[in-house]
Amino acid sequence: MTKADIIETVYDKLGGYSKREAAELVEIVFETLKDTLAKSEKVKISGFGNFVVREKKARMGRNPQTKKPIEISARKVLTFKPSQVLKTTLNK
Repeated sequence: MTKADIIETVYDKLGGYSKREAAELVEIVFETLKDTLAKSEKVKISGFGNFVVREKKARMGRNPQTKKPIEISARKVLTFKPSQVLKTTLNK
């Protein structure tokens, strides 16, 4: 499913809005999620799951072609943990 598909679905289900307004709503939701996650805050959507930004420390790795050790820099990673409701829905 693409962003355009999501916009189309919102447009179909919310009858009273134009396609442009539906697109703006979807953009606002995505921007809010991005801004919240950029501040390393947790996003918890009831019945769907949790998005959490984790800090990974720098570590030593290995180049698979040359077998030489390289340092993998510290970074932030986004993790998603589905809710039990979503897990149940997926496994019906």
